[in-house]
Amino acid sequence: MKSAALLRQKLQGSRPVLGVISTFHFWPGLVELAMKAGLDYLIIDLEHLSHNAETVAEACAIGRRADFPILIRPASSEFTTVRLALDLGPCGLLVPYVETIETMNEIRAAVLMKPRGRRRPGGWGNFWVSNFNQATWKTEFEDDLIILPQIESQTGLGNVAAIAQDPLTTAIAIGPYDLSADLGVCWQPDAPVLVNAVARIRQAGRDAGKNMWMIGDGPALAKQGFTFICIAEPVMLLASTMGTLAQRTRGETAT
Repeated sequence: MKSAALLRQKLQGSRPVLGVISTFHFWPGLVELAMKAGLDYLIIDLEHLSHNAETVAEACAIGRRADFPILIRPASSEFTTVRLALDLGPCGLLVPYVETIETMNEIRAAVLMKPRGRRRPGGWGNFWVSNFNQATWKTEFEDDLIILPQIESQTGLGNVAAIAQDPLTTAIAIGPYDLSADLGVCWQPDAPVLVNAVARIRQAGRDAGKNMWMIGDGPALAKQGFTFICIAEPVMLLASTMGTLAQRTRGETAT
């Protein structure tokens, strides 16, 4: 998987690695727009809305042919859900609500072929490999597969060191809104308990020699030293940009 290998290589550098996560609306043309914008990856979010499977698979195929990383966030970390997400053909997964090593083991079972896992490959994900031998799956698919476990609860926070250290983890990730809610400070991004939790997750990644995926204000996060950043949800960005442009056109001051 050249696109996954390229993303892994970028994550080892100091230059910001930037992408978007598409939740509200997705169409394959967004892949080309992301590439033209100079982004490094795109995540298709299937946790909150069910985008058409053929549309998602088409976008993953575009990424596969163009060596542009397309990841999927499945609805859960459950075995079948994760396995079916891989069948759509992404080069990696942003896995929501990972809380324990047992959860990581279930993800491992869903993404790795036997005997290391229990995956039963199918769908467009099969187009990553040149043949269906076990060794080919390992070298052409599994070795570069991107897995980003999201820490979104106090339980996950308590186990973050072990989750970051897990060999399956490419980079540790966070769900800052859900974590803030679980910590009792929904949505108070400057609350000390949340700030400390973010720092703890970030340190766990560093201790494991891995990057941390973070979503939010791109320039502000870059100033804080984050280098694996999700800068926007495209529809929310469009709404914000249209609102700002409307205010500027009317000569109004943004509130």
